Amino acid sequence: MVSRITKAEFTPEERRQNWRTIRKVAPYMWPKDQPWVRRRVVVAMLLLVVAKLISVLTPFFYKAAVDSLAGDANNPAWMLGAGAIGLTVAYGMAKLMTVGFQQLRDAVFARVAQRALRSLALETFRHMHRLSMRYHITRKTGGLSRIIERGVKGVEFLLRFLLFSMGPLVLELLMIGVVLYFVFDIWYLAVVVATIWAYVWFTFKVTEWRVKIRKQMNDQDTDANQKAIDSLLNFETVKYFGAEAREAERYDVSMAGYEQAALKTSYSLAFLNFGQSVFITAGLVAVMVMAAMGVQRGDLTVGDFVMVNAYMIQITMPLNFLGTVYREIRQSLVDMGEMFTLLEQPAEVKDKPDAKPLVVTEGKVELDDVYFGYEAARPILKGVSLTVGGGETVAIVGPSGSGKSTIGRLLFRFYDVNKGALRIDGQDVRDVTQVSLHAQIGVVPQDTVLFNDTILYNIAYGRPEASRAEVEEAAKAAKIHDFILSLPDGYDTTVGERGLKLSGGEKQRVGIARTLLKNPPILLLDEATSALDTQTERDIQDSLREMGQGRTVITIAHRLSTIVDADMIVVLEDGVIVERGSHDELLSHHGRYYKMWNRQQADEEKGLAVAE
Repeated sequence: MVSRITKAEFTPEERRQNWRTIRKVAPYMWPKDQPWVRRRVVVAMLLLVVAKLISVLTPFFYKAAVDSLAGDANNPAWMLGAGAIGLTVAYGMAKLMTVGFQQLRDAVFARVAQRALRSLALETFRHMHRLSMRYHITRKTGGLSRIIERGVKGVEFLLRFLLFSMGPLVLELLMIGVVLYFVFDIWYLAVVVATIWAYVWFTFKVTEWRVKIRKQMNDQDTDANQKAIDSLLNFETVKYFGAEAREAERYDVSMAGYEQAALKTSYSLAFLNFGQSVFITAGLVAVMVMAAMGVQRGDLTVGDFVMVNAYMIQITMPLNFLGTVYREIRQSLVDMGEMFTLLEQPAEVKDKPDAKPLVVTEGKVELDDVYFGYEAARPILKGVSLTVGGGETVAIVGPSGSGKSTIGRLLFRFYDVNKGALRIDGQDVRDVTQVSLHAQIGVVPQDTVLFNDTILYNIAYGRPEASRAEVEEAAKAAKIHDFILSLPDGYDTTVGERGLKLSGGEKQRVGIARTLLKNPPILLLDEATSALDTQTERDIQDSLREMGQGRTVITIAHRLSTIVDADMIVVLEDGVIVERGSHDELLSHHGRYYKMWNRQQADEEKGLAVAE
């Protein structure tokens, strides 16, 4: 046991991480731009000191009351005048004032702590939205949410217990040490110091060992939570493949690991509590024996004996929580360290210091010899050059994996090109602010994901300041207004998590409606009608064509019948443009587009024949 405990010392890296975490938290406690926060911290600290002074002086009233009842005449005159009952009342009032000042301190500091938590949580949330698409498609939502949750809670615990448990405990022990030295003698102080040293040494050593176990428990908890959330988010897929038992087994494996770590935590806690009791009891007995001998010799009064006992109890009560507090502080530092590591995750796509707002005059989009790959070893686009004139409609077609959707992501600047340039009206998208770029582009993605809110909220997300009438007009243009009115709650219908209460086509029409409401000069349609039936698709195509009038439209399409009216069709294959031209021109060339068109026409005819 001892060898395992000794190995749990702080490593140099852990010390650096802990100090880094404390340095990062400190500005939230002492913000330079918020003097009211600093004032509250100072007042809270003063109240803490007053509370501890009263707490240390309280046993004197206890001693005086006991001596008065015992008929001891060595009490000061003012204490004798107060009488045993008066001294007892004074003792009670002192205890009450100690608690009162402590609660007042907590009340003064509460706003500081909550503001710090709010600021840190908000910064983390904003930072998550600043991170690149590359980061978000590789993250684990369940584990990530758990890291943020534990990190914010860790800050709250650290602020409360480091400032108002560890700090006050050290202050109180110093005050009591001074009293023992001057009122009694140095041997009482020596025994108390030895007891505290042994107690703290044992507590810290065992707690360090327990922190390792607690970290294992947290890792298993994060893993189980991630599996649970991932499984629930894919509820339909689990049902399709009858994998409920398999998912439960995966979850149970993680929970079994959590169970084992939790049991080790419980066993080690029992060992810690018993060991602490041994040291505390030994110190208490030693001091009380010394005091009892002093009373027998006549050096001390019965009140002194009681006062020593009161001080020992006053010391042991907060010490009993030292292991828990220290462990939680250590765990809080670990949790906060994970969160601050998350905050240090660099944003891959950043605005330049001199970035200016994008100014769209024509809506001309240019791809100039663009090379890009999500990974260095796997290039996607290999020297793509394409010009989309202002107000033109250009369709990009090609087999899966050819890089069609990648062009849309680069245009929206989810990623930066590896080589070449992408410009809008002559302005490189890397030289303009991302906010202004996103404001000028409307996207209807292939897979529309909705917020777990009302249909009204989801459509109005395209332009939050839009009126109800404008929202309804957008819904009418997307051919979903009548469907919404048929619902019991109409526009106030909640769509469920990720819009699962709606069909794929209904979700896509809501996505189209919110983009229509945004009314941007550049439109990016990524398989925008793929989830719609033929008749609805034709209706919405008419709406999209109307919407595209006077706007630049880039359509990424699989169904070629939807893009026959495009000003130019680009055929992309293996990251390279192999053909370009109008629908009629490409058919006349008898190239790849011609083959794709004939194949789709044949497939549609087979489908009609089967349907008949």
